[in-house]
Amino acid sequence: MTQSANGVLIIDKPSGLTSHDVVHRVRRIVGQRSVGHLGTLDPMATGVLPIVLGNMTRLAQFYLKSEKSYEGVIRFGFATDTYDAEGQPAGEPRELACSLDQLREISASFIGVIEQMPPPFSAKKIQGVPAYKLARKKQDVALQAVQVEVKEFEISSLADSQAAFRTRVSSGTYVRSIAHDLGQLASCGAHLQSLRRTCVAEFTLEDAHTLEDVDQAVKSGELESILVHPRKLLPNMPAVAATDESLTRIRHGQAVNLPDFSRAREVKVFCGQRQLVAIATRVAGSLFHPKIVLA
Repeated sequence: MTQSANGVLIIDKPSGLTSHDVVHRVRRIVGQRSVGHLGTLDPMATGVLPIVLGNMTRLAQFYLKSEKSYEGVIRFGFATDTYDAEGQPAGEPRELACSLDQLREISASFIGVIEQMPPPFSAKKIQGVPAYKLARKKQDVALQAVQVEVKEFEISSLADSQAAFRTRVSSGTYVRSIAHDLGQLASCGAHLQSLRRTCVAEFTLEDAHTLEDVDQAVKSGELESILVHPRKLLPNMPAVAATDESLTRIRHGQAVNLPDFSRAREVKVFCGQRQLVAIATRVAGSLFHPKIVLA
C-alpha cells in the first residue's frame, strides 16, 4: 500500500494466536506500523477482535470499558491451573453430580455486580510483573479480587459433563474465572473448554473478517470495503457535520461552534458521510473543543 489506512477492522481471531500476534499480522498485511486492538482475547479463544488502523488508534480510549459477549463450553470434573483447557489439571477428576437445572440455579448467583478473583495465569500485574510470568515460575501469585458485572449468564445445555453457555459481561471480567468458580460451587471442579467472543461494544461477528480476507482485500485494493463504516462507530455519541471553516479550525485544535442540539457532552464530527474528523467535547452551549483529531 502506498498510503496508510485509517479505520476500524473487525477480525475473527483464530484459536492459537495472541491478540498481539493478530496485530503483528495485520501490520504486515497492510504495510503500516500504526495498528492496535480494542481488548485482549486469550490465545485459546476465537471471535471478535476489533483492530484500529492509523489515526483511528486514537479511538482506543473510548473503548476501555466496553461490554463484551461470549459463548462457549465449560467442562466439569476437574479444574486446571490456568482455568482453561490449556492448563494442567489441578486435582483428581470428580464426577459432576448436578443436573442442568441445578447448574442453572447455581449459575444465577454470578449475575450482577460480583467480586471476582482473576486467574493466576493472567495479564494482571503484581508489583509491575504480569501474574502469568510469576505463575510460570511457580511463584506465589497474590492477586486481589476485582469488582465486575455479569449482565447475563445462561447455561443452554449439558452433555457428557460439558455445559454450553453464553454470557454478557463488563470490561475486565474473566470468563475463565466464572468457569472455575462455577466448578467450585458444583463441588467437582471445572474449566473453560472453549470460548468464542461474539460482541465487543457495537462490533459483532457479522462485522468480522478472517486474516485471509484482509490479505485478499489489500491485494485487490479493496481494504476500505471491509472496514467498519465510520458512521457506525460509537453509536451512542451524536454525529454532527462541520463546515469547511470549522473543519480547518478543528484540524488545528481550535474550538468551534457546531450545530448540535442533543446536549451531549461529546460529539463525533464528520466531513461528509464517511470521514470522521474528530471527537469534540462541549465547552458551553454550541461551542466545542476537539478532544482528539482523526483527520
